[in-house]
Amino acid sequence: MADRPAGGRALRPGAGRPALSGPLPPERPVIAVVGPTASGKSAVAQAVAQALDGEVVSADSMQVYRGMDIGTGKVPVAERVVPHHGLDLVDPGQAYSAALFQAYAREAFAAIEGRGRRAILAGGTGFYVRAALDDYRFPVGEQVGNPVRERWQRYAEEQGAQALWERLREQDPASAEAIHPNNVVRVVRAFELLAEGESYARQKASLAAVAPWAAAQWVGLAVEPGRLAARIEARVDAMFDQGLVEEVEGLLARGYGQALTAASAIGYKEVVAALRDECSLDEAREAIKAATRRYAKRQRTWFRSDGRIAWFDTDEADDPRGFEELAQRIVEHLEGSGLATAGVGC
Repeated sequence: MADRPAGGRALRPGAGRPALSGPLPPERPVIAVVGPTASGKSAVAQAVAQALDGEVVSADSMQVYRGMDIGTGKVPVAERVVPHHGLDLVDPGQAYSAALFQAYAREAFAAIEGRGRRAILAGGTGFYVRAALDDYRFPVGEQVGNPVRERWQRYAEEQGAQALWERLREQDPASAEAIHPNNVVRVVRAFELLAEGESYARQKASLAAVAPWAAAQWVGLAVEPGRLAARIEARVDAMFDQGLVEEVEGLLARGYGQALTAASAIGYKEVVAALRDECSLDEAREAIKAATRRYAKRQRTWFRSDGRIAWFDTDEADDPRGFEELAQRIVEHLEGSGLATAGVGC
């Protein structure tokens, strides 16, 4: 089960440069398992955690939402053989951001280390991974309880996503061009940043220059594009078999329609369209596969630009045994580099 970690620990001098508040970096390097969707991150991360007496922290911007399980690819509760964190943190539609995840993840790292275990960060949301591990300072506008956020959320509800995006384009054209008009959460965030004298576009461009916050060993899962496309197709088919349509129906009945139709809600907005008779379920299935392939391509581009990542070929790891063998190779790599047991500064 996902569980929210206890508070941070006492500060340790000399353990690295801290963020503005919160716990200091863990003494032992965090192991980050990254890669595109359907590359096997969840299975590999869990196997690595088993081998190293660790716990998994999910870095996925959609898995934070309660009830969105099948469509986001969460590891089912019955299959979690190590503790998992970062899942089911907020209700669908509730504002969440990389800034909030940064605070959550760092508290999780502290709690995991306090239990004498290893932190394994796993996910495909590159911004969340970097927010947790790199020394990125978020403006106050990214936090909760912000009146600017409330104002523009109301505007979106009353005027619609397109009108909200047009207002942003008037005030910050560069940021508007970097955000899809349907992505209300990010458009609202851009207004929050403007209120703080910052620009979403400038913030995004500055990511490459951010220094590490914690020592980390980065592991990437590489898959040949054709094989990845086949995995995505099989994964989407499995989601429908597991009850994706019924999951969406239940979420709609609870009033989460706006959250499910957001641009980032791949797998949900397509099923909602089918349930509203805007397309057939077969057409929705194919649309999910196409959207997931595009998303995986963006993920590959993001992670390929980070030279810290040691890449592992997962083409042959198509079943649980294959992912376990891959995890063993990764553990051997970590041990060979000295980072499976090393502390900061070692």
